[in-house]
Amino acid sequence: MRSLILDTDIGSDVDDAMALAQLLGSPELDLAEVHTVYGDTRLRAQLARRYGVLAGRELTVVPGLVDPLSGREVWWAGHEGTLHDGLDAETISADSAPERLVELLRARPGELDVAAIGPLTNIAAALALEPQAAWWIRHLWVMGGSFGDDVCEHNFKSDDVAAQVVLSAGIPTTITGLEITRQVTIEKARLERIRGAGRLGAALGADIEQWWAFWNETWNVPHDPVAVLTLSRPELFTFSKLGQVSIQVGGEQAGHSTFAPAADGTVRIVTAVEAEEVAEEITRRIVVAGTAYAVGRGEIDGDRA
Repeated sequence: MRSLILDTDIGSDVDDAMALAQLLGSPELDLAEVHTVYGDTRLRAQLARRYGVLAGRELTVVPGLVDPLSGREVWWAGHEGTLHDGLDAETISADSAPERLVELLRARPGELDVAAIGPLTNIAAALALEPQAAWWIRHLWVMGGSFGDDVCEHNFKSDDVAAQVVLSAGIPTTITGLEITRQVTIEKARLERIRGAGRLGAALGADIEQWWAFWNETWNVPHDPVAVLTLSRPELFTFSKLGQVSIQVGGEQAGHSTFAPAADGTVRIVTAVEAEEVAEEITRRIVVAGTAYAVGRGEIDGDRA
């Protein structure tokens, strides 16, 4: 079983919450901790903790850095956490995520994977505190960038400085970019399956619909769940050879990412995806996370789960 730290900007795009629920429905993974980044990280931490409660899990959640190293203004949708009453009651750590990450990695060098599905600010700050931490991460799984086009993806653009630091640090890394994630969609039929998965499913279903309404759409792209699934189901993806990723720092193209194969590279990118199978696997794992606890509590008939 692999142990994993999730670093997330949960609460804006619903895909972070979907990725967390997906991990909670992945028995081959041990979710050691959740760290939050970018903007109101305390609120994000309380929301992540709430999702754990809905799945019957006592998650350790640590808020991280509020401001990007780039100095760029934080994008805030305005609906973060609004469908979840009483979030202030959720217990979160008093630690700071970069310090906590260094502490965990120092205690378990080479044993912990990190899935970073928001701006890379916390990871870069941890490397500034302890450069040796780059060698302690077993593997870094990133949702970010867009390769082979002119698109500047949100996570890398939001903190281009942090992205450049982290992706040049020599950490074994897999990156899933927009050109891959945009091939996968979650639509109404899968939403209904998620919504029926106990209290977790009902809450996540409401958050998904809120996100759809925000964009006036009836579907969404599960960017972060796709990236996280590369860890659990690599056979559903095709990967490049190892190489190096360059990040444009500053200017109109801030955060733009390019990949080049290199004999001494430590980064690979996803180059192809089995889109329909990935959408199904994401949905299945979310349903597993919601129904297991609900069946145990008698909220759902196990024969119907």
